[in-house]
Amino acid sequence: MFTRIDHVGIAVRDLDAAVDLYTSLFGLTVAGRETNEAQGVREAMLYVADSPGGASYVQLLEPLGPDTPVGRFLETRGEGVHHIGYGVDDVAAALASLADQGVRLVDERPRHGSLGAAIAFLHPKSVGGVLTELVQAAGVSPAP
Repeated sequence: MFTRIDHVGIAVRDLDAAVDLYTSLFGLTVAGRETNEAQGVREAMLYVADSPGGASYVQLLEPLGPDTPVGRFLETRGEGVHHIGYGVDDVAAALASLADQGVRLVDERPRHGSLGAAIAFLHPKSVGGVLTELVQAAGVSPAP
């Protein structure tokens, strides 16, 4: 089902400072920046490398306010790893398969994600305590 590790999502208090740190310290490049009002974040996707299944990224997430998922995460846990995103060929099919196996879903249907991807989240209580994101990269068509 998983084709690659798509990205690691990291909650930060100051997006610009975090971008500066990751680009200067690790030599990563900014692949895109956007504000996602629906998810309550400003974000930057930093390109790491290409793998056989596609590119891998570090996703830096700054909350738009304290009463957002990332805002609450920062309040209780501080800065750090927020979630892991795994590439899939067909996010809708992956959701259906996982639901059939009893996995608790955060998202019943795919929604818009970074860089034009279709995404969906799995509840951490069903997957070992890790907030898990399924990512179908933009331009990837589901298998027939």
